[in-house]
Amino acid sequence: MKRKETIIHAKESTTLMDILLKSMGGMKRNSVKSLLSHRCVYVNGHIETRYDLTVQSGDEIKIVNQGTKHELIHPKLHIVYEDDDLIVVEKEVGLLTVATRQGSREMTVMSILKNYVRQANPRAGIYVVHRLDRETSGLLVFAKSQALQEYMRTYWRELVTERTYVALAEGKFDKEEGTITTWLTEDSRTTMVYSSPVDNGGKKAITHYKVVKSNDDYTLLELHLETGRTNQIRVHLASIGHPIVGDRKYGSGKEPVIDRLALHARILEFIHPATEEKIHFETKVPRPFLAVFH
Repeated sequence: MKRKETIIHAKESTTLMDILLKSMGGMKRNSVKSLLSHRCVYVNGHIETRYDLTVQSGDEIKIVNQGTKHELIHPKLHIVYEDDDLIVVEKEVGLLTVATRQGSREMTVMSILKNYVRQANPRAGIYVVHRLDRETSGLLVFAKSQALQEYMRTYWRELVTERTYVALAEGKFDKEEGTITTWLTEDSRTTMVYSSPVDNGGKKAITHYKVVKSNDDYTLLELHLETGRTNQIRVHLASIGHPIVGDRKYGSGKEPVIDRLALHARILEFIHPATEEKIHFETKVPRPFLAVFH
């Protein structure tokens, strides 16, 4: 079936909802919201799902035939943003980013996204740019070409302008904010990462933290990574005596108050490698992280 497209050029500054209501032949608000939720609306070439987005004069709005648009429906993964170059997703706890051993048939973020893009193009590919642990939830970006993957990996530190995590840690912090700097080494036999306060030949790791909320037993932290080492946040918080809630691997000794590792990649902001525009993605703090303060 040939894909049907409708192109609209905004003539004034208004909301996306208003321009679609005026331009789509008497379409009702619920129908417009359905188009948006089914990812059928593009603004200047990018999929848009927010009806209250402000569009400017000259912006191009494209509506594709809803019947030909495929969706990603998965209980542990949803797409936050997609264009011709990238896909940004939010994953839940329990999904690996990529398979950890060759030949594994375990479902991963990578395998789910491959199946998704190949619905439209059987030869399409997905390429991992960075990873999150299985036990960590939050935002991830994938490239749609190997060349873009290599570029983003090479210039990752220059491209990323903000990368913020939230964690629920055990105990109360003495300082409202601080920086943890250690050298990390990996034991491939036990998949453990070890921290040293002095340079022991490992990889230097720097984590900045800020207290968001606390009581006598728990502290909600906002964390900014200056480096992105394996298990960095988990090891760093454990090294100062405040392991992440639910982190049995790195020393959480309390009976967990929530049934997951309390670490979430909440904000990701980077310069789009193709458009050179800064794009920002933000998710909510998981509700279980806040429940201990009620």
